[in-house]
Amino acid sequence: MFQAYATESAGLDQDQKADPRLGRLPREPIDRFTRPLARFLRIETVSGAVLLIAAMVAFGLSNSAWADGFLAFWDTPIGLRTGSFQFQRPLRDWINDGLMTFFFFVVALELKRELVVGELREPRIAALSIAAAAGGMLAPAAIYLVLQFGQPGEHGWGVVMATDTAFVIGCLALLGQNAPRRLRVFLLSLAVVDDIGAILVVAIGYSSGVGWIALAVGITGLAVVYGLRQLGIRSVLVYVLAGILIWLAIDASGIHPTVAGVALGLLTPTRGWVSDRRLRAILRRVLAYPPGNHWSGDTEDRKLLRSAGKAAREALAPVERLELILHPWVAFGVMPLFALANAGVHISLAGLANPVTLAVVIGFTFGKPVGILAFAWLAVRLSVAVRPTALGWGVMAGGGMLAGIGFTMALFIAELAFKDELLEAAKLGIFIASVISAAGGFSLLAWLGHRDRDRSAMARGVDAQRHEMMLPRAL
Repeated sequence: MFQAYATESAGLDQDQKADPRLGRLPREPIDRFTRPLARFLRIETVSGAVLLIAAMVAFGLSNSAWADGFLAFWDTPIGLRTGSFQFQRPLRDWINDGLMTFFFFVVALELKRELVVGELREPRIAALSIAAAAGGMLAPAAIYLVLQFGQPGEHGWGVVMATDTAFVIGCLALLGQNAPRRLRVFLLSLAVVDDIGAILVVAIGYSSGVGWIALAVGITGLAVVYGLRQLGIRSVLVYVLAGILIWLAIDASGIHPTVAGVALGLLTPTRGWVSDRRLRAILRRVLAYPPGNHWSGDTEDRKLLRSAGKAAREALAPVERLELILHPWVAFGVMPLFALANAGVHISLAGLANPVTLAVVIGFTFGKPVGILAFAWLAVRLSVAVRPTALGWGVMAGGGMLAGIGFTMALFIAELAFKDELLEAAKLGIFIASVISAAGGFSLLAWLGHRDRDRSAMARGVDAQRHEMMLPRAL
């Protein structure tokens, strides 16, 4: 059998050498559009740029002659209404409560992957990101509470705890070689832990009174999903329907419904259903057929081909597969739409002087970098965590400043915490803090990168001079 397979493989290799296109899927005219688009969507900086454009559009329109119409559009009620039955909410709420569930679902998928196979799998390396993230959440919240203690804006302590991953990674990409790879890994891991904190903040700090019966229904739904997974049911439609019912139950319970996305993401398996060995065995059976048309009609050949297609799909873990499918929709659809609906803020002198604005700015621009550095230093000092050599304290300070960009999640929590004037003040503070944090972190990392390159060039020059001075003696 092995000899036959080897002979078949040799024949396939010869065919592929004769026509290299045989090793790829056939191309269609539409591929001239879809392939460049797919490459475009894979560029991480683009999602940050699209989010920034959406935010600037919302900011510009909310300070223009069309401000009233633009802001009123997001308050348009949408839903079902039949007799006394009514299930409606403003368009902005459908985005914040419904579409953002997909955002949190993708965040939970990323978290699950990092915990099982990623950076957070190594305890002492993960400890550095965990400690830094904890400091980056607790220090800003403490500063905010000190500044707002006993004032109307006190409830907004959660606003200054979040970091916007898309903008941070976009800034790192623009820095190029000035941003070490270890810093990118560190900030990505920090952002994952930060997202956990944001999820807990939303679930605990900004949910209304709990309806225990509805919550019990939601938890039962999650248990059913787990049972379906254990039984081996892999129909996407079944899980979509279950997810909708769970979302409705958690929404009715008073807990913010985006928590449903988190729970479902954490229940997603991180291992493929089909092992690599089994996939190879199934594909080997398909390759054993001689050239010809074996795949039409209700035959065993067609069943084998269908099982090969299913095996190829299921060899990829559901976590990976769902991330690949949903990430472009979330990055280029949900998040920009969220920015358009929530980033509209009217600038006024009264808003600049509002204590909430000041507390948000100080919390992000000062509390974030100080908290990240202090907790990371303490973790290393206590030997709880390990700091990679390539990740200097200066570089971490620059990364800590970039972590003060809290745009998406900060706006999300602000919408839950505030209303009217306080909401406008919080949004203005988020904008100002994000600009200051981005400019400060970008400048510091660019300067550090330039300085390190100068030192490296100087060291190479000194080595070359020493070599020239020693050369005559050698001769």
